[in-house]
Amino acid sequence: MEVLLGKTLEELQTVALSVGLQKFAGKQLAEWLYVRRVMSFDEMTNISLKGREALKAHYAVGRHAPVREAVSVDGTRKYLFTVGEQFIESVYIPEEDRATLCVSTQAGCKMGCKFCMTGTLGFHGHLPASEILNQIFYFDDLTNIVYMGEGEPMDNIDNVLRSLEIMTAPYGCAWSPKRITVSTVGIPAMKRFLDESECHLAVSMHNPFPAERALIMPAEKLMSITDVVSLIKQYDWTHQRRVSFEYICWSSGSTPGNTINNVSIRHAKELLRLLKGLNCRVNLIRFHAGVDRQFPSSDEKAMEFFRDYLTNNGLTTTIRKSRGEDILAACGMLVNALNNNQ
Repeated sequence: MEVLLGKTLEELQTVALSVGLQKFAGKQLAEWLYVRRVMSFDEMTNISLKGREALKAHYAVGRHAPVREAVSVDGTRKYLFTVGEQFIESVYIPEEDRATLCVSTQAGCKMGCKFCMTGTLGFHGHLPASEILNQIFYFDDLTNIVYMGEGEPMDNIDNVLRSLEIMTAPYGCAWSPKRITVSTVGIPAMKRFLDESECHLAVSMHNPFPAERALIMPAEKLMSITDVVSLIKQYDWTHQRRVSFEYICWSSGSTPGNTINNVSIRHAKELLRLLKGLNCRVNLIRFHAGVDRQFPSSDEKAMEFFRDYLTNNGLTTTIRKSRGEDILAACGMLVNALNNNQ
């Protein structure tokens, strides 16, 4: 049955007319769905009983609760949602003054990054806007949202942009776009996001040298990190909109044909050269090994030296605090336990 969650105001007006309601009922539907966030048509009390019955006969609201929750020792919570016959995960990260939700945009992922556990799932489908929003609407205390869960958001650009419109539009949740960050490995559809949204951008870089990056991130062959940065530099980042570069740190070990150390002075100098003139931030991330991963994480001293070198040379760099590693909720660890029979 067709769901209403994820429809724009114009589409909801069309829905209202299709079941014999007046056009203004579309605005009422939007308020019930996106402001009051109801679970059923019965809660839409300013719509006539006849209208609600007509809606029930042709549509579903589209809301459903997660089927499983895991709680980390640090307070992070991971939730498992069903999407048809697939599963996806979301991560709730509470802090003293904020609560961030990391949402998924696909079931699994196509990008195949060698260090990412989610990539081992393969790709099982794009999430419609309704399933992206359903993850968000389960929570009523969020201050920030990051599109950094399963999947490559720019590979599902239509549904991602639709969900962002509903989150930020006056008829929807009316959030400031500055409360939302969308991540990408860097693919051509990123241009649509830059043109059609005002939300923050986070780029998964992990290595500034294209040849080295290609060995661990196949998407480099689709759009080189140099082209990604070149495109980003065409936009204005001097006001409230921000761009950051995510950088998982490894200090030794190897992948086939290549040493994986990416926190050397050579890498730092290339980062400074590549990002010169761009108002941005680099977030260093400790590698979370998970299961069967052959990428040894950089030690704390190497990360601190790398951070200080970049910062002292004018590139703001921080070490991001890891959360939820004990429940496989940290960066790159979402693997949908039920799908893997774990």
